Amino acid sequence: MDVSSSIKPVSAEPAKTSSRSRAPVFVLGCGRSGTKFLYHSLLSAGGFAVYHAESNVFNLLGTRFGDLGDRSNRDRLLKYWLQSKLFRRSGLTREEIEPPILNECRNPGDFLRILMDTIAKKQNVERWAEATPLHTLYLPTIKKLIPDALILHIIRDGRDVAVSLKRTSWIKPFFWDRKRGLVTCGIFWQWIVSKGRKYGREMGADYKEIRYEDLVVDPKKTLAAISEFIGQDLDYDRIQNVALGSVKEPNSSFKGDRNSDVSPVGRWRVMVSEKELAELESAIGGLLEATGRELATPPERRTPSLAVRAMSWFYPVFWDIKLWLKSYTPLARIADMGRMGIGQE
Repeated sequence: MDVSSSIKPVSAEPAKTSSRSRAPVFVLGCGRSGTKFLYHSLLSAGGFAVYHAESNVFNLLGTRFGDLGDRSNRDRLLKYWLQSKLFRRSGLTREEIEPPILNECRNPGDFLRILMDTIAKKQNVERWAEATPLHTLYLPTIKKLIPDALILHIIRDGRDVAVSLKRTSWIKPFFWDRKRGLVTCGIFWQWIVSKGRKYGREMGADYKEIRYEDLVVDPKKTLAAISEFIGQDLDYDRIQNVALGSVKEPNSSFKGDRNSDVSPVGRWRVMVSEKELAELESAIGGLLEATGRELATPPERRTPSLAVRAMSWFYPVFWDIKLWLKSYTPLARIADMGRMGIGQE
């Protein structure tokens, strides 16, 4: 589902430069796939504006406040945003950000570019990156409104993602599937990753896939490939010395758990039963193999049950409908603002 068609690509200013070495970088992927780790690696390398927050511009702000070409909608957006942790973490003052938002912003892409350009200017750097996992669903919109954007899609083994998502209870199955929570999480991984790959194929040389496992196991080689793609040096030793955010403190969902010392690569091997694994691989095995992972379940045991077949059809349709309703109906206007951290720190 392409959610970009209702947004007019009207920019207050044209892109400042077509140079790849100054283009904004979007680090995207399914939640619990290492997006923060890669994002903080970029920030630790230097040359990028440091912003310790997911902007949620396209998945929340862009749907919640309607047409930003309308001054009243910009007023409402700014009122809420200035009360949020997203503003507090920007390091900006109201006086620095209010005039350009009210005078120049016409769409979510304008908002993000104005915000990040202002932070970059204040920090005396020329470039910025962004990492909101759910923005993967809005890739066509991002590319339409920010044409020079470079996309890094980090893809982690769906079995490890499913284990982590189940641990955080972020993806909740319907009560009749509560015994197959791991499968539900795996299907969510497949839904997000498949959309990201589909959109990415339409972006040619501006899109690159990164395997999370490669970043963990062979970081120097992986960072070198990313460096070439984005046109900026990502020195491994400097990243380790600066070590911002999750580079220093891993963003693990297993902190304090007995499994916290288990490697994040292949954690599923010690946390998923043989029966659960067979069921999970019967649902997402095709995409696991397509992204370079070997399956552990013999082929004869990977035939999905009727229940798993039904789940594999139902949940993506359900999530597509939710995405459409959020993007095109007034439901987005009454969304809970808790994710912006209103009144929280």
